[in-house]
Amino acid sequence: MSAPTGIEAVAARARDAALSAGAGDAEAFVEDSSGVEIRVYDGEVESLSESAARGVGLRAWLDGRTGYAYGTDLGDAGIGEVAAGAVETARISDPDEFAGPPDLKAAAMPTIAGIHDPSLAQWATEQKVELAQGIERACRATDERVAAIEQTVYADEEERVAIASSGGLEGSYASTTCYAYLQAIAGEDSERETGLGFGVARAPSGLDPEAIGVEAAERATSLLGATKPRSRTCPVVLDETVAASFMGFIGGVLCADAVQRGRSPFAGRLGDEIAAPALTLADDGTDPEGPASAPFDGEGTPRSRTPLIEAGALRTYLHDAYTARRGGEQTTGNAARAGYRSAPSVSTSNLVISPGDASLDDLLADAEGGIYVTDVAGLHSGVNPVSGTFSVGASGREISGGALAAPHTEFTIASDLVSMLAAVRAAARETRWVPFGGSVKSTALLIGEMAVGGS
Repeated sequence: MSAPTGIEAVAARARDAALSAGAGDAEAFVEDSSGVEIRVYDGEVESLSESAARGVGLRAWLDGRTGYAYGTDLGDAGIGEVAAGAVETARISDPDEFAGPPDLKAAAMPTIAGIHDPSLAQWATEQKVELAQGIERACRATDERVAAIEQTVYADEEERVAIASSGGLEGSYASTTCYAYLQAIAGEDSERETGLGFGVARAPSGLDPEAIGVEAAERATSLLGATKPRSRTCPVVLDETVAASFMGFIGGVLCADAVQRGRSPFAGRLGDEIAAPALTLADDGTDPEGPASAPFDGEGTPRSRTPLIEAGALRTYLHDAYTARRGGEQTTGNAARAGYRSAPSVSTSNLVISPGDASLDDLLADAEGGIYVTDVAGLHSGVNPVSGTFSVGASGREISGGALAAPHTEFTIASDLVSMLAAVRAAARETRWVPFGGSVKSTALLIGEMAVGGS
């Protein structure tokens, strides 16, 4: 994508236009992004779609009321219409004592090196197609039992963002992300099992097609011959993708809007010991490798590292300016936007599970007689967000003799989030970024006890 010109100036003009239209305070958010998604099937391009977004979103505050409007015409007339719309919406909105912009008078933006890789622009579409095809070839070549490829996907995005507020903030940044994944289907006789391989990077050069394809094939074939495990309560090791899914859900219910609406099992528990000392979880919007990293959040507050669970204790909830004001706290810089069309709301940035000292083999040895869980289904529908109880479908491997043994499918794991966190015995030292359902730097976790429902 060629560098967009003047998005910082556009943000400043939009802010000023809202103030001129009668807003008491105003904030303009400008996005200029482009990306591509390529789907390959059986060596051929199944679909190729390019996307682009360029527009301004404008929040206006007036006498305790908030209005929002957006548009794609970044000329003076278009910005004027957006400003008038935001102010008019504020005039007719219900008053809210907690409405208002964040206090950014002393804001200092962090410098995060490497979140924009200019080499992405040097990759031709044909090269990206070849990369996706290479993932598929690697998967098929790994094992003759790979019967089919369900899907192979490559996607990337380059984004530039600028923000300007009446509080004096003017800032901008650029970032790139790309990822690829393959869902393999392994077969033997009439049996079919699936496996996922994936990678995430700043540019295509950071992806390893061979590793992605091999991972998918090995995950699928490792489940062939699977049976239901014996129902019991036993140790469970969550692989890094499953641990990321659970921590992503926990991060969501540690967001202050969920807490304030009574939709979190951790409401009213700040300072309490809610986890074992082996688990440390933080939200870090400044990690240079984090897909969601940026110098500021969706309303201009500087990003930072926010401890969530530390030494077993719940340290804080995640806030944007609104929930912070409502809770009498400070924003943690966790306002997120889906783009210029939407106003910000509180969300995680990058969740980071601190690695431990043990290897995965050490965790398996300590979980003798337990289950290694490699996939869960229906997590978000299977967890009660108020009580934290869950029962979800799972796949994985038996742990016998300190190693992975017989494959298992069609079983459930059940507990509640608080009990699960309290039962964490160890975290593995190997880490991996998992980009699905959020952005999580994850590692395998040994849970000392969990109910397994099988045969």
